[in-house]
Amino acid sequence: MSTASRLAKIRARLDLPTVRRASGLLDGHHRSIFTGHGQDFDDMVEYHPGDDVGDIDWKASARAGYPIIRRFVHESNLAMVLAVDTGRSMAATAPSGERKSEIALFAADVVAYLARARGDLVGLVAGDSRRITQVPARGGTGHMEMLLRILERDLTRDAPPSDLSRVLDRILTSATRRTLVVLITDEARPALSDEDALRRLRTRHDIMVISVADAIPTTPGIGPVADVDGGLELPPFLQRDRRLHAAATTAVANRKKRVRDMLRRRGIEHVVAASSDDVVDALIDLFRRQRRVRR
Repeated sequence: MSTASRLAKIRARLDLPTVRRASGLLDGHHRSIFTGHGQDFDDMVEYHPGDDVGDIDWKASARAGYPIIRRFVHESNLAMVLAVDTGRSMAATAPSGERKSEIALFAADVVAYLARARGDLVGLVAGDSRRITQVPARGGTGHMEMLLRILERDLTRDAPPSDLSRVLDRILTSATRRTLVVLITDEARPALSDEDALRRLRTRHDIMVISVADAIPTTPGIGPVADVDGGLELPPFLQRDRRLHAAATTAVANRKKRVRDMLRRRGIEHVVAASSDDVVDALIDLFRRQRRVRR
């Protein structure tokens, strides 16, 4: 796919009712984040029941003798960060037979397309064990295309191994304003070792996770299978082994449950996409559930 036309390609692939539906859900999410608490400081006023206690200025309150809050100007645009795992495992095969990187890129395409249509601002934090790429949030077609070109460049089979903790740590240290973080990774992540970083992120920002599913290498008809990290091929006789397939299926189910339970503990909504065809419906479901959580 031409990097110069990713947004045009996505527009041709989405029908208008789908775009309106997804954009409407994102708009509802935008209001839930920023109602009563924008980004730019405006004034200091007396606290009233129902105000956000996080806006109380304790020094000013001590001087006044009663609670004082900082009032903010409501922002018209949503600040969003695409947080993308660019590790080598993203080049492995998905259940659909596509590379997981293709599905991850398509998810990023859809998010960027919807954000561009709404006039929202989107930044990027993408990385793995050796690389971190950070681009400040801006709007406009040229900016969105640049972000997608970066991801297309970095999501390759010869990429370094994944290290999602570096991506999460960069967001923690750099995103000072309340932001919607859309995390795109594979279904083995975030790992349990990432839970503390997710807990801290969740207190400051809204987070959604889009996980790309792995193909089970013993699935009948999947064809020759090689490990993207080590390059070792799975012999055909092992691919046909029913006991091995049952064990692999159980291991994958347990791994999914660990990730799902950890994200649920942290109040983070997530979806798993097994193909590009799953992405739009998965995002609509994700936006809907996330908006419900924020109400």
